[in-house]
Amino acid sequence: MKTESFSLTKNEKEIMNLLWIQNRPLSRSEIIQFSKERTWKASSIHILLNQLLKKGAIKVDGFIKTGKNYGRTFAAAITQEEYQIIQFKENFRTFSTKPSAFVNFVSTLVQDEEIDDETLDRLEAILQAKRSNNK
Repeated sequence: MKTESFSLTKNEKEIMNLLWIQNRPLSRSEIIQFSKERTWKASSIHILLNQLLKKGAIKVDGFIKTGKNYGRTFAAAITQEEYQIIQFKENFRTFSTKPSAFVNFVSTLVQDEEIDDETLDRLEAILQAKRSNNK
């Protein structure tokens, strides 16, 4: 999983959501075609894709023939869940540096959510593994 922190702009999120939904590499023209309700101009696609490449959010997956030329196809380099985790970690770091804040946050999540025994067992195993690694 990518651990370097980065944020996506509204326009970049639109492209990422499309790549996550399509779950396959897309060319520039396909991204424009499938983005029916986009808030960005089609002429901005080069800039947006280059920004996403620079951030490591997407990768060049291959090439397809478009007319007489070849064009790159792009795929998501991270999953939607991985991006959400990156954002959560970044937001939590800015929220508080106190260890008690983390405990309070997790406690609130556990108390407020419907959590089955299987999930609780998995969480317990994660905590036990972390404790073993800290020794």
